[in-house]
Amino acid sequence: MKTFGIAAFLLLGSLALGASAQTPEEQGLAIATEADLRDKGFGDSSATMRMILRNKQGNQSTREVRVRTLEIDDDGDKSLSIFDSPADVKGTAFLTFSHILKPDDQWLYLPALKRVKRISSKNKSGPFMGSEFAYEDISSDELEKYTYKYLRDETLDGVDTLVIERYPVDKHSGYIRQVVWFDKAEYRPQKIDYYDRKDDHLKTLTFHEYRQYLDRFWRAMRYEMINHQTGKSTTLLWETYDFRTGLKDRDFDKNSLKRAKSAGWQWC
Repeated sequence: MKTFGIAAFLLLGSLALGASAQTPEEQGLAIATEADLRDKGFGDSSATMRMILRNKQGNQSTREVRVRTLEIDDDGDKSLSIFDSPADVKGTAFLTFSHILKPDDQWLYLPALKRVKRISSKNKSGPFMGSEFAYEDISSDELEKYTYKYLRDETLDGVDTLVIERYPVDKHSGYIRQVVWFDKAEYRPQKIDYYDRKDDHLKTLTFHEYRQYLDRFWRAMRYEMINHQTGKSTTLLWETYDFRTGLKDRDFDKNSLKRAKSAGWQWC
């Protein structure tokens, strides 16, 4: 993509000139822009994963989930998550329309009640399906959802990284700021620290075992989210990824939430 090459050129040039040529805010935006551009163009994906919930005592439960994602050129991505097990959550489905300039739209289908519940934009900081991920963590990270600031270069677990701080634009976000570590080689997120509205350290998300798809797109196969205030944690283990499977807008309408409960429903 032409825009990818231009952005990379501008970013490398600005970093070479040093901090005196750019403000920390401009540097932070340039880094976030490069990371965003490197993941554009995947089209759509279908994936399966296991969600492992752990309480403070270390007791755990596992949920099996299928996830569909559709890239939207002029807006945020669309995603549909379907829970297949255990029995008490089987058929539960979660639909997200991420947006660039307005609050995301999110709906949760609860099969026991046979109803679709809309997630209020004021409740995006609530826990997603009992996990340590909030509803807003499940949405795609659109560039315009934050303002940015470069902090420093740092070696993290032997990896050379660029560290930036980002500030949610949405006044209903549960976070006042997030600190993100990107590796210098591929601009993949390695770690995110989340700070609550009181600016206390709330959670840390780390990314592990990256794999490359279609010779370009990187996906972490293991996410580890730790809640420092409750002692709980959630692990996401991604097992399969398929790209460019032909998903369309119609696969992500609200009717798809109820269709997902069918035992015979499969990925296209």
